[in-house]
Amino acid sequence: MKLRLIGALWVILTLTACATSPMGRSQLIFMPDSEINAMGLQAFTNLKSEKKINQDAKENQFVTCVADAITHEVGGSWEVVVFEDNTLNAFALPGQKIGVHTGLVELVDNQDQLAAVIGHEIGHVLARHSNERMSQKLGAQMGIALIAAVAAPTTPMGQTAVSLLGVGAQYGIIMPFSRLHESEADKIGIELMAKAGFNPAESVTLWQKMAQASQGAQPVEFLSTHPSHETRIDDLRAHLPKANALMQQARSAGKQPKCVK
Repeated sequence: MKLRLIGALWVILTLTACATSPMGRSQLIFMPDSEINAMGLQAFTNLKSEKKINQDAKENQFVTCVADAITHEVGGSWEVVVFEDNTLNAFALPGQKIGVHTGLVELVDNQDQLAAVIGHEIGHVLARHSNERMSQKLGAQMGIALIAAVAAPTTPMGQTAVSLLGVGAQYGIIMPFSRLHESEADKIGIELMAKAGFNPAESVTLWQKMAQASQGAQPVEFLSTHPSHETRIDDLRAHLPKANALMQQARSAGKQPKCVK
């Protein structure tokens, strides 16, 4: 009887937790966005206290200019921080936070290539990928007990829920996204940068540069959580006609970013 009740409750929860990503994909999401955002805010606060923040005015102006043009398309007040870190990385966290490493700033040739990365990272946030991962992970492990975890975050079960986001780990909630999430964020990102007036063709150039920088160090695709560089580039090229049309519309409306590296 108890198992039957739990099963019925799980079916109800699953049916009421259906969501749709910006690309039209069905998602299972039942974590409150407020909880995910709070975790993102805490993770970003931890990052700022643990990592050195870049003070170069020109680099900060360049990054902020690109990020502002893109976030203008999605709304909200986003905080942007450039971190002193030689790795080729950037990230966006729930709670409207964006971090860019100086290694990535040095790699890109222009505003469009940086826009490709920032657009991609914001794509993860817009698609609620962190929430989806949390919902899937907690749902698979705890089922209906998730309700108690969300309602009582200070309990052992609630702390387990928080730990699944990675809060308290090295740098917060950042965990590897799946290939599906990465591909979805690529498509959202290339459309987002195009809507802001950036050249989407530079997203292909950016990933070619990333492939060259990795120098064959990337594992084969089926062993990786990320699409191979070749797959990613092919998918982006296939999406260029739509993105180019969006860029033309944006530029006709006067959106022409002028962010100088």
